[in-house]
Amino acid sequence: MSTPTEATRRPAPPDETAAANRTWWDGEAASYYVEHGSFLGDTDFVWGPERLREEDARLLGDPAGQVVLEIGAGSGQCSRWLAAHGATVVATDLSAGMVATGMAVNAALGDGPDAATPVPFAQCDGRALPFADASFDTVFTAYGVVPFVADSDVVMAEAARVLRPGGHFVFSTTHPVRWAFPDDPGPAGLTARHSYFDRTPYVEQDDEGHATYVEHHRTVGDRVREITAAGLVLVDLVEPEWPEGHDEPWGGWSPLRGRVIPGTAIFVCHKPA
Repeated sequence: MSTPTEATRRPAPPDETAAANRTWWDGEAASYYVEHGSFLGDTDFVWGPERLREEDARLLGDPAGQVVLEIGAGSGQCSRWLAAHGATVVATDLSAGMVATGMAVNAALGDGPDAATPVPFAQCDGRALPFADASFDTVFTAYGVVPFVADSDVVMAEAARVLRPGGHFVFSTTHPVRWAFPDDPGPAGLTARHSYFDRTPYVEQDDEGHATYVEHHRTVGDRVREITAAGLVLVDLVEPEWPEGHDEPWGGWSPLRGRVIPGTAIFVCHKPA
């Protein structure tokens, strides 16, 4: 079997990207949960490495009574938080490994008086949601789907399709400006090395040139055009600042970088009635 040997920048079309990322997340699901589970929590809702919580930000509004879809849910911690606050939630992910991890966390939380509300999971591609038109009040994803697909415009269109008029689609992703800088939490990560306008994907590939992991870059303008083309209206763009007292880095995100340049962008979109 081939093993990852190279990180590069090269084109990666939709099918190659989807196959690579599905396989990667299947293989990494358990270890990702072990590494990041304590930061994310099993029943918490964190929008990104800056640790902005939905409990404080309230970007989705009052969860009570809402019917909500999470795409790219990972182990489902955000969905469980919403369910605990009165929402009816479905958590979905492209990766069978992530879905299995989420179901295992559901089971591990138990049935006692302090048990968290379990959430149903479905494995599906965020670019082809198996739900009827106008099924949900809110669709969201916290660092899921959007940076991991070649055709994020399709994700926007699918989110808009399954939203009810008046509903919201909210997603967080790597801040586009970060693509100009190395993915380094130290001082080297503060010097721009690439063009912000270079949309060539980041690809990890094996020694035969097969992609094993892919991320895609879009500028802020690209995101706005995708949102608008889907029939949605951008109502807010949140750029969380790195808070005092939070000293835990996450990959290239760190207190040093987070207090100088934005690391996360959260797009809050509305579907007109």
